[in-house]
Amino acid sequence: MFDTGSRDQVGAPDPELKTSPILDDEDRADYSPEAEEGDGFCYFNGTAYALGDYVCSGNELLHCENHGVWVREGNCYKED
Repeated sequence: MFDTGSRDQVGAPDPELKTSPILDDEDRADYSPEAEEGDGFCYFNGTAYALGDYVCSGNELLHCENHGVWVREGNCYKED
């Protein structure tokens, strides 16, 4: 079953629009944010999302975390 709840389905990243870095959970500790990041938002295809928001990019669940980066949290599919 596909369940995005109230999460936006954002599609694939468009290279011509602003999208914050997307990291795997294990990459998060090694990430050094650049100066322009960390404004309290994550961007996906030019749309700003608040820290703590979740979105679905295809079947991939992304979480907006500190420094304005997306972290992969699993998938948007839920077993019944």
